[in-house]
Amino acid sequence: MKMLSRRAVIRGAAGVSLALPLLDAMGQEGGQQAPRRFCAMYTANGMSLPAADNGLSDWSWFPQAEGRDFQFGQSTQPLSPFREKVSFLGGLHHAAGLKADPHMCSDMWLTGAPLHNPRPGTFNSVSIDQVIALHTRQYCRQPSLVLSIDAGVGFLSRTGTISWNIEGKPIPAENNPRRVFDRLFRGDTNSAQTRRADLAHRMRLVDAVLEGTRALNRQLGKSDRDRMEQYLTSLNEIEGRLTASERWIDIPLKPQDYSHLNLDATNEGAPAEYYRNMFDLIALAFDADITRSVSFMLNREDGMGISDTFPLKLGLTRTHHNLSHAGDRDGQLEFARYDLFLSQQIAGFLQRLQQYQDRNGSVLDNTVVLYGSGCSTTHNPANLPTLLAGGGNLGLRHGQYWKAQDGLMSSLYLSILQSMGIEQDSFGESGKTLTCPVFSA
Repeated sequence: MKMLSRRAVIRGAAGVSLALPLLDAMGQEGGQQAPRRFCAMYTANGMSLPAADNGLSDWSWFPQAEGRDFQFGQSTQPLSPFREKVSFLGGLHHAAGLKADPHMCSDMWLTGAPLHNPRPGTFNSVSIDQVIALHTRQYCRQPSLVLSIDAGVGFLSRTGTISWNIEGKPIPAENNPRRVFDRLFRGDTNSAQTRRADLAHRMRLVDAVLEGTRALNRQLGKSDRDRMEQYLTSLNEIEGRLTASERWIDIPLKPQDYSHLNLDATNEGAPAEYYRNMFDLIALAFDADITRSVSFMLNREDGMGISDTFPLKLGLTRTHHNLSHAGDRDGQLEFARYDLFLSQQIAGFLQRLQQYQDRNGSVLDNTVVLYGSGCSTTHNPANLPTLLAGGGNLGLRHGQYWKAQDGLMSSLYLSILQSMGIEQDSFGESGKTLTCPVFSA
């Protein structure tokens, strides 16, 4: 058998290049190491960075001092127990974001969408979570887990997903805890024979629908074809998951305790309960090595979707998007208090990842967690609020606030890929890694 270099790449249209996933021809070292995971979490409308004359500097999401002497602000205080596991990064942006409709910031957050279309008929490029999924999918049951507050894909500039496939098409997200649980864990409760028969039946159904849909698509006008393309993308994702599941039928899941889950929680109920259950599902999926790549869109841009009302449910007086535009002291303080609520949810997630153990440390130590927004203050695509957590076993060195001078988010993503052993030489608009002490040896 011909042996391949682990640096082997495939090149596609418009100069897009992706490193190949680990193959048998590259040796077995990839399957022997502890899992390397990635989780991206997005919040819309930026973070609270109060105006200086409002006297709320201690409520700024970004710390006031750079370096290792930084202090957590009031809105990020829940993260302080993880001081040596987290870092704040400032001064980052997407070059395309400075020239695009500012409402598109969630579309390009994980992609660094190019200034030109990668090929006719497409808007975006592949997101980092899906690049990672291409390299980790052979080691886990599900290539990736794509979640969002509202599910589906939304629409251009008001997307309901932050994940985009290799063709630059949005990947539909899931938002229902019970459906997520069933997809990840329920199949293991049946016998292998039953699961195999069920899987074969579902694959036949998907194949039949795909064949019929593609035939119909050729007869439609352009606008209908665009809608059908989203549907086809969804079917292709399902087909990929079913195919990947086949090899795991005879391998039992790791025994786990699901008793703390409330699968009846919904995005229409208490926000904290909903987020807790979604984050617990992600942590369980990581612990059982069901997937190694997750994206979760916590809020949507521009007042879209149900989460815009979450501040009202928490006792605040304005919706999320309204608060993000506030210039008065009371409004900016409430915006910061919503950031505080989100920090509490992120801290709970990090705590869960810290509790679960791999053979060489905690799940958190083997997971790069990215949390941030596609704008700093509302519709401002510069100085993107960015928090990195975990990944200590992947070479990340935390406990600092570092601010770039005109830095690219795509350079950060390239650094993340390389920390995970994915040896690409470019991502999005960047051909170099981020010169940042978080990634220094």
